[in-house]
Amino acid sequence: MPTVDLAELVAALPDGAVLTDPDLTAGYRQDWAADPNAGHPLAVIRATCTEDVQAVMRWASAHRVAVVPRGAGSGLSGGATAVSGGVVLTTERMREISIDPVTRIAVTQPGLFNAEVKKAAAEHGLWYPPDPSSFEICSIGGNAATNAGGLCCVKYGVTTDYILGMQVVLADGTAVRLGGPRLKDVAGLSLTKLFVGSEGTLGIITEITLRLIPAQPPASTVVASFGSVQD
Repeated sequence: MPTVDLAELVAALPDGAVLTDPDLTAGYRQDWAADPNAGHPLAVIRATCTEDVQAVMRWASAHRVAVVPRGAGSGLSGGATAVSGGVVLTTERMREISIDPVTRIAVTQPGLFNAEVKKAAAEHGLWYPPDPSSFEICSIGGNAATNAGGLCCVKYGVTTDYILGMQVVLADGTAVRLGGPRLKDVAGLSLTKLFVGSEGTLGIITEITLRLIPAQPPASTVVASFGSVQD
């Protein structure tokens, strides 16, 4: 890869957004799947907004460079495994969130942890139910990209049941909005549902609009003992 190409990318992004030091990029080669065949990326890009992601995708598309989107790196399926000669685009710095308690929605960037979304909702007496087992360390963007579930899905549903809309950046750098903040948003094809669970193969999620519900009463645990299977 010619140096001039990477210099062009560095110039298009904020200072410090592009990491090339092998000691730093090594930490972005694998997710928790620890794929031993993970490649060595040309660079790691730490985006902070949709425009950063667009700049990366335009550059990568023009130069035919592979891009691997990465959230918190807590996945166990190898979805964030780096590709040699490609770049890793991490959303870990995209951490803004706003809550509208009247309409019960949250608009968040993908880098927040699931637990942080829950905490922000709780401050307004609201609750975000999906709770994957890694909710304290997994990103909400990764949850959307994998359609994460958790124990609460038995009663409350999985991630796709709480995503009203999103903004995504396509391979050519085009940013599109899918869905919206309304519960009844049935016009056109359900592209939002298509992107949820797409594992970064269709585009990179840069903003998510989430449906929230009222906070639940305190939980109780009941333990029952039986003398026999018949009992």
